[in-house]
Amino acid sequence: MNSTEQRIIQLIEEHKEEIIQIGRSIWQHPELGYKEFRTSRLFCDFVKKFGLESEQNLAITGAKAYLKDKKEGDITVSLIGEMDALPMADSPHANPETGAAHCCGHNAQMAGMMGALFALADPQVREAMDGNVVFFAVPSEEYVEMEFKHGLMQEGKIRYGGGKSELIRIGAFDGIDIAVGHHIAPSVTASISNHKTNGFLSKIIRYQGLSSHAADAPERGVDALNAANLALHALQIQQESYRDQDTVRVHGYIANGGEAMNIIADTAVMEYSVRANNLPAIEDANRKFDRSMRAGAVATGCGASIVTMPGYLPTIPVKDTRAILEAIEEGAGTYPVMKEDPGIISGGSTDFGDVSHLMPLLQFNTGGYSHELHNKQTQPTDEYLAYVVTAKIFALTAYKLLKNKAEYAKALLKDFTPVMTKEEYIRYMDAHNVTESIPMKPVILP
Repeated sequence: MNSTEQRIIQLIEEHKEEIIQIGRSIWQHPELGYKEFRTSRLFCDFVKKFGLESEQNLAITGAKAYLKDKKEGDITVSLIGEMDALPMADSPHANPETGAAHCCGHNAQMAGMMGALFALADPQVREAMDGNVVFFAVPSEEYVEMEFKHGLMQEGKIRYGGGKSELIRIGAFDGIDIAVGHHIAPSVTASISNHKTNGFLSKIIRYQGLSSHAADAPERGVDALNAANLALHALQIQQESYRDQDTVRVHGYIANGGEAMNIIADTAVMEYSVRANNLPAIEDANRKFDRSMRAGAVATGCGASIVTMPGYLPTIPVKDTRAILEAIEEGAGTYPVMKEDPGIISGGSTDFGDVSHLMPLLQFNTGGYSHELHNKQTQPTDEYLAYVVTAKIFALTAYKLLKNKAEYAKALLKDFTPVMTKEEYIRYMDAHNVTESIPMKPVILP
């Protein structure tokens, strides 16, 4: 480590209690996607202490702040923290008012991203970087509360459900060259995260039937729940047609299946995700999904609407990972650095995948939490690892990319070819923001 890197670690170490308090504060006040008003305000108030002005109300709650004045030709590195939590009302750590819990570990991202500012705002460190750093608090990574998000779309407040997806659309990522992200991984201490993930499309299916007494006059009704059950069986038999290498995942639940057991359901609502690790496989699985949903409507005579919303794109790994690997080695301190199998494909998805189609994405993991993520018992067990070590790795990665006339950043950009332009990305997303309607054709005896 050179003297500046040593100073980065020292400065964050000196402010470790403040960084831990940030992580605790966000943990204790979880908020759901596009509702992270307190967390966004906390971020904006924090950067203001360092003399930074924040751009606010980006995709409703998003905010960002630049370390330096923007200058033409500067390479800009973005340190990204996700603000939202999960809807887990039965978690002992849930906010009783919102039912949200940070069982996703996003509070650690925010603590680490914000904590990096204690080092990078230092005049000596700031001047040692040949480029700019933007601290970015982003909304709504968890693709949940689909009905709520669809309502925001209908109101014209957003066009996409994912926060980074929406931020790309409105131009908030314009001028950013490299993205740096973090994820909590309870099974590791510290490691790089540079592997493929699944992408997905999001689905809402509404079946419309006719209610009637389920025992006394079933022939007068048209059961929307039957349509949903039939559609799910049709979907199940598609499984054998998916290729193993595409890691297809089709999953969801029935959000509304009727009002009572003795009333034929006139409404059934399903929320689903269709996932795979490449775009052609997503398209194939989506066609089969829609066919299955149509079958439920056609066979029962129910009406149906099949709402497709763009989800996230698969994550694309980068080739040049020197900056983040060195940062992990130095920032982890006494914690062992764990190696990642570069050939793994995560079945889950993240809107970091969308970012990776437009610019190089460097990601890392730290531990410090119990259980698997998205488990109601998930909670911090080592706040120093989860928050302080994360801050060190964020700060060191930014510095390493931009030191020595941004040597590492330039090499990373030279080795990267965008899969899409911003305009192509928006066209892809808009093409998958559609609704298919199937009219009701009940057969009712006279």
